[in-house]
Amino acid sequence: MTKPSVALSVWRTINTDRFLVGTPHYPEHVDESYWDNDARRMAEAGFNVARLGEFAWHIFEPREGTFDFDLFDRAIEGLGHHGLKTILCAPTATPPRWLTVKHPEILRVDGNGRSMSHGSRQHADTSSPVLRDYSRKITRAMAQHYRENPNVIGWQTDNELNTSMPESYSPSALKEFQAYLQETYKTIDRLNFASGGDFWATAYDDFDQIVFPLDFAPTFPSPGHMQDYHRFLAFSTTRFQHDQVEILRATNSDWFVFHNLGGLRDIDFRGQFSEDLDFVVYDIYPLLYDKFQRIGNHAKIQALHLDICRGFSGNYVVPEQQSGFGAQQGFCTLTPEQGEMRRMAMSSVARGADGVMFFRWRPAHFGAEIYWMGVIYHDDVARHRYDEARRFATEMTALKDKILGTWVHMDVGIAGSDFDNQEAHKTFPIGLPSPQDDAVLLHQYCYDRGKACGFIHPEDDLSRLKVFYVPHWVTWKDGWTERLEAFARNGGTVIIVARTGTRDENNHVIRETAPGSSLSALTGVRVKDFGRLAALGANGLFTTMTRSGGLVIPPVWPAESNRRVRRFTVGNQELDAGYFYENLSINADVEAIGVWSNRYAEGTPVITSRTLGKGRVLYVGTYLTAELTHQLATRTFADADVVPLVPDLPDGVEVTLRESGERRLLFLQNIKDTTATVAGVPSGGNLLDGDKATSGTLTLEGYGCAIIELN
Repeated sequence: MTKPSVALSVWRTINTDRFLVGTPHYPEHVDESYWDNDARRMAEAGFNVARLGEFAWHIFEPREGTFDFDLFDRAIEGLGHHGLKTILCAPTATPPRWLTVKHPEILRVDGNGRSMSHGSRQHADTSSPVLRDYSRKITRAMAQHYRENPNVIGWQTDNELNTSMPESYSPSALKEFQAYLQETYKTIDRLNFASGGDFWATAYDDFDQIVFPLDFAPTFPSPGHMQDYHRFLAFSTTRFQHDQVEILRATNSDWFVFHNLGGLRDIDFRGQFSEDLDFVVYDIYPLLYDKFQRIGNHAKIQALHLDICRGFSGNYVVPEQQSGFGAQQGFCTLTPEQGEMRRMAMSSVARGADGVMFFRWRPAHFGAEIYWMGVIYHDDVARHRYDEARRFATEMTALKDKILGTWVHMDVGIAGSDFDNQEAHKTFPIGLPSPQDDAVLLHQYCYDRGKACGFIHPEDDLSRLKVFYVPHWVTWKDGWTERLEAFARNGGTVIIVARTGTRDENNHVIRETAPGSSLSALTGVRVKDFGRLAALGANGLFTTMTRSGGLVIPPVWPAESNRRVRRFTVGNQELDAGYFYENLSINADVEAIGVWSNRYAEGTPVITSRTLGKGRVLYVGTYLTAELTHQLATRTFADADVVPLVPDLPDGVEVTLRESGERRLLFLQNIKDTTATVAGVPSGGNLLDGDKATSGTLTLEGYGCAIIELN
């Protein structure tokens, strides 16, 4: 593998001729008498790689400046003896105790002033100059030691950066935050303007006066100040990683370098963070997301998560793919049923994975994850999970030349992957769904109907799409408008929704009539009035504010007659609006395809359409609901030639298309445990069934999968 020269793009494939399949492995957790049998069984399962060392700093450097590589040298040699290569990790997510004793100033501090404690992970602050110095030392020592080891083929930087806790409010972090702002703004006057210093006397005389934007200290901070703090966290994370990448690349240019993302917090994926890497990789735990997000079945959530991740920089590898149930002391996921582990891994490949590693080889017998299950059980027995992993590895190895080099087909693109918009919403949400929350409705609509949908940044290549949807991006760049205009003129359909473009890069509300001059020119609309609405089914807006020893404002529930429900018509359908309304004025060349139908705004446009070249631009002056999503899709997808990948897709079957030139691979997975019959399958050969010809009807067993190479 070599570092790619192409720009970050949802269409980017990984430059590799090997489908990485294997497992994270922790030889330090078991007696050495187990090692050879572990390596032998991995090889017999068809694995070609193992990931080692991400939490072993205390072993690699048991005392400051004293390095000991013996344990991992023997483990890597043993794996290599059975034909498995190793991906090593910079072990900086778990600084050893000698370091936190000597330098307690590297520990993170939360918003209440509580210093994090040794005994967990990610307890040290990546913005700390001291931690950065020690991170460089351990990375350099490991890189130098393994620079000529033929069994080490690549590296992972740190581990799941910012997953446990991205924030730190330590004295060290404050100095770094102040230095970041000085470098960014150059003068204190520019900083004061950007952060709104004339509101509540929050202006500073010098950069060393700047404080952290703490919540309820005693009230709310400036949105601009909060935005800059999270930009700083993203900057610090990128800088911390860059230190490691520089060392690794200078030591051995043949190594590939990646980072495994977990929680996706406070990282700007469209910048240097991803550009530094050969590819970005994502840890996938579908049953964990189902527990926390509660938006539907775990297969649908896995698809959403993967599509969001692919929008950052294209194809990826999954270094941690769920095998059994996962647990820490505070939670436990459900358990994949027999056949489901392979099905979930196949879904990862269908949505852009060019490699999959099952987490983990064997579960730990001690520590905070003793019930985070692996391929092998606690009793060292290989059961059905091992069989599923072996089947999957055999299939992917055999099909690597078909799969590698293909990207995921999309007809519908949802604007995503923009750090500033993600954070801008968080700084002042006013009870509204985030852009991603809104996008979920459209993504799930397409998923359920087998329509090719994903996430893509407006600076990416839009030419392969048919529809581009912008979900309430409050900050907007004029250059994006130009790209959307070109997309529409060439036949694309653009859908822009309420509040887009209403704040500037400083998180200030714009001084023009919304949605701003460039978007008004594109859409032909202006917002005359706007306001909040209750969510559908709610009894009204209310606020509860509670502080220790402070004021409590109880909920106020309006009577039913005072709920002020806003309704609008689209065609012959009348729908209730949720969350937000805008009353629009429109240009002469704009058609109102939806109007408010009650209260004072009756007859005022809410949804508009403007023909532009071969395509058109729609503007929606409210938030999506399930009913509105259906109406919009019904009115736009057919005209835009957005059709299902498989007609009449049965409930419980997931479909995705990967392609490159004339090569087209249709992935089908049955997410249920009962047999499914799929009609209307295009003709081709099922690569998972001996290239057996298919055309018309295909039967999938419970959790069954098919890859159809289309004719």
